[in-house]
Amino acid sequence: MEKRLLTALVLSTVVLVAWQFFAPKPPEPQRPPLAIEAPVEAGLHVETKAPKPLDDRPLLGPVVGEESERALTFVFGTPGTQGSYRATFSNRGARLTELKLANFYDQIGLDDAARADAAHWVTLLDSKACGGSSTGSLAWKSEPSSLDLEREPLDQALWRMREIEHGVEFDLAQGSGVRWIKRVRFNPGTYRIDLELAIENQTLEGARRLGYAFTPAEILPQDSADRFYVDPQAIAAGRTSEDLPRRAMLPVAKSVPRDDSGRERSNTFEVPFDELSFAGVHNHYFAVLVRGANDLTRASMTSARWRRLYDDAAGRANPQKAAEQWKFVVTDVVVELDLPNKGETRSYPYVLYAGPKDTPVMYAEHGDFEALVDGDIGSFCGLFSLAGLGAVLVATLRFFHAIVGNWGWAIIFLTLVVRLMLYPINRRSQTAMARFQKKMKRFQPELDAIKSRHEDDPAKSRKLQQELFAREGLTPPLGGCLPMFIQMPVFFGLYACLRTAFELRHAPFALWIEDLSKPDAMLTLNLDTHLPFIGVIETFNLLPILMIVLWVWQQKLMPVPTDEQAAKMQRMMMWMPAIMGIFLYNYASGLSLYMIVQSGLGILEMTVVKKIWPIDDSLPPPGQEKKSWMQKMMARAEEAQRSAEASRGKGGKRK
Repeated sequence: MEKRLLTALVLSTVVLVAWQFFAPKPPEPQRPPLAIEAPVEAGLHVETKAPKPLDDRPLLGPVVGEESERALTFVFGTPGTQGSYRATFSNRGARLTELKLANFYDQIGLDDAARADAAHWVTLLDSKACGGSSTGSLAWKSEPSSLDLEREPLDQALWRMREIEHGVEFDLAQGSGVRWIKRVRFNPGTYRIDLELAIENQTLEGARRLGYAFTPAEILPQDSADRFYVDPQAIAAGRTSEDLPRRAMLPVAKSVPRDDSGRERSNTFEVPFDELSFAGVHNHYFAVLVRGANDLTRASMTSARWRRLYDDAAGRANPQKAAEQWKFVVTDVVVELDLPNKGETRSYPYVLYAGPKDTPVMYAEHGDFEALVDGDIGSFCGLFSLAGLGAVLVATLRFFHAIVGNWGWAIIFLTLVVRLMLYPINRRSQTAMARFQKKMKRFQPELDAIKSRHEDDPAKSRKLQQELFAREGLTPPLGGCLPMFIQMPVFFGLYACLRTAFELRHAPFALWIEDLSKPDAMLTLNLDTHLPFIGVIETFNLLPILMIVLWVWQQKLMPVPTDEQAAKMQRMMMWMPAIMGIFLYNYASGLSLYMIVQSGLGILEMTVVKKIWPIDDSLPPPGQEKKSWMQKMMARAEEAQRSAEASRGKGGKRK
């Protein structure tokens, strides 16, 4: 029974891991060349004439806006410190067209001069031509209930734009009796951006509720080419009527409907919540998330929906792959704002988190961001949750990192702790297995005799062998595979953590290993070769190969079972290292480091520890052996059968 269970376990693991690796991932977006604009001097303000009315309807109030498109670029905070940004705003739609984090970089090992160059700062938000128009974040759009108040789409109109302290203010009036105001302020030293939406009722009578869609992040670039992580993703999190936390990782559709021209079009999916906590977009290591700043604005956020955008430039460059260019994911938050009384202005403050997915930093900003962290670690193929285990592993890694100051050594110490915790279980299972093997040798002649006598009757041979196994307690100990069951969640938990843990981004270890979140890349091959199961071979990665060698060595050191089926199982297990090594060739080097240390400690245990402290395989004297669970079950079955026969016998006598 255990052999079949272990076989199923091994095969299931291979299939599940393969599914994780082979599941289709969004293609890597092509980034346009970075256009660096000269920063605008502080206090610069361009006066423009008010534009003409956009239609023939009579003016119900003043017209406010600008006649030409322009941009302002600012650097907020001190580059290299937390909460420092380079932001570019456009008066076209009052949008944020580019946002760079000035304390994170796109490469490892930059000198001070390169770190001061904005070209190397991480691009958090970008702008592209999608669907025939340019994109931008912080867009404010009318929903059906407010369309009658706009004479030109709010996200395309030319707003009046001016600099304010730590930010920018936009306002727009199209002569419809309403003025829209948007203020964006950065908070030095934090990743928090204050956003204020305000509506001024200039001439309209009566109050009403207006629906709008707000877009916190329109183009969040792919942060890495890691095929093991879907990048970027949309997310919304909220609470149900029972006040229970609920999150929705808004799905990135693998296929979307096509229009009459054959091109794919954007797909929309709305997720309602009784109380929407936050929504936005995130990639591998960074996130842009919006939430209400008070009870009023939290209540105003009614739902979130996602859509995809088509990359026009990439579609023109690769017309044969046009269907693959729907690669940008956008989250829109639907808000309901009240039109104030005539002559009054009502403001709605929101908070935008624009920064790294660093768990302590995010938790300090907003506790509900835990939904994003848990969703990142998620579950393995939907079978079991890794969030709790992942949190423990990350906390343990942080503890060791605080002591040794190196994430590679922190992984090594974590591996040592796991191995020491499992050692008593390993030792007990090894002892039980050694005694079982010794007992099998004692009864092997009898088993061979049964096979020889009933060679022509396999069914009877199997029945007699099973009876012998049950009578003599020759069932393999269940504890033999217990260490494997325990180590599997640790392996998959670490697999998930290393895939998403922000702390390991650009974290070096030693020698050529400069980034534990990526393959070790000992040599650059400059090949454009795509192999099945592995993917593109761009570098020579030594750690996965070393992992295979040590794993095979460890399997070779294990005692050869006397049972034929168990021996076949052991030979099958020899293929596991090669399979896992192929799957993990382009995975984070931190996981390979964990497996290398794990196998190395196993080899040390088998070659050194067992010589110093040999396994006790002595069997108790005949008659004093403890009955196995199988023997106990067989004894109960035989007792039940005797009782049934006795009952039938008594019933026959009474007749």
